[in-house]
Amino acid sequence: MTKGTSIRHGVTLAALAAATAATGASSAATWVYVSNADSQDISVLQLDHAAGQLKPVATVPVGGVAMPMVVSKDRKFLYVASRSQPFRVITFAIDGATGALKKLGEAALADSMANIDLDPTGKWLFAASYGGHKITVNSVGNDGLVGAVQQLVRTAPNAHAIHADASGRYVFATSLGGDNLSSWRFDAASGTLSANDPPLVNVSPAKTGPRHFLWDKAQKHAYLINELDGGVDVFAYDAAKGAMSHLQRSTVVPPGFAGKVWAADLQIAPGGNYLYGSERTSSTLTTFKVDAATGLLQVVGQTPTEKTPRGFAVDSTGRFLVAAGQDSHSVSLHAIDSATGLPGAGKSQPVGKNPNWVEIVDF
Repeated sequence: MTKGTSIRHGVTLAALAAATAATGASSAATWVYVSNADSQDISVLQLDHAAGQLKPVATVPVGGVAMPMVVSKDRKFLYVASRSQPFRVITFAIDGATGALKKLGEAALADSMANIDLDPTGKWLFAASYGGHKITVNSVGNDGLVGAVQQLVRTAPNAHAIHADASGRYVFATSLGGDNLSSWRFDAASGTLSANDPPLVNVSPAKTGPRHFLWDKAQKHAYLINELDGGVDVFAYDAAKGAMSHLQRSTVVPPGFAGKVWAADLQIAPGGNYLYGSERTSSTLTTFKVDAATGLLQVVGQTPTEKTPRGFAVDSTGRFLVAAGQDSHSVSLHAIDSATGLPGAGKSQPVGKNPNWVEIVDF
């Protein structure tokens, strides 16, 4: 058995490989990885599309508060950041046939990181520190291993997410406490960020808490979820200049909700026709229909999910959504109605303690 990997129910990696080969799953498998902060491990599950089920496969110890993750574009590597001392990012090799993770190495991070991501070349790892009010760039070697911190930049309070656009020329990072996204030019040759012009995208109203964001596939629009009021902002994106201009503000707050808003994650369907957002206090997922021409949003409805849904992901077919419940210590598999975009009732599956991040990988 691979060092650092434990398999549930006594199933060995050899037996699992034989089973997947026998069923043909090795040639068309979908693996779901869930990071669990409090049990300090990663749950590995298989998504059975035909049966509409999640099947537990393995539990992989991380040895630290496992939270943000990112998968390399070639699907060879899974990176997970530990938010406990010593702050570091762990590189795992992904076995496409079995879903197994093999630890390859780890590298120091400059702080506790709320988010990590790779640039489009896969040669640079970005990270954003909520408590440290900073963003960083680490190198990534040809072997997939993360290297040393290349650059550290101080930001407005509570940096929360950091991503490059599809070109890799521009990078943005949210500041939850500063009500903005900082805007950066990125030199992929040297791994260096420099301030864009303008350097900030301001978010209003104030004190709404910019948190997670993403682009549509066409790179014409960007979407931002705000933690403190549940607002979802739509921006027109100028890919030539790396500039955003505000178009619309919607919300993930369910009608009649009177609790303290605690919005979390935002994901877009592969076809770009639906956008999803999670709100933790109400334990709901909100579905938005995306206007193909304008990028504007229309609320379709809310779906109950696991208690305190922090992170979730939509599979590559757009047929399934997997949501992690911080307080239920489980994930739910929701089948998505192709006609409405609405996730159906969830099928709950226990994972580790305080699951918070979900990655779905197809082979």
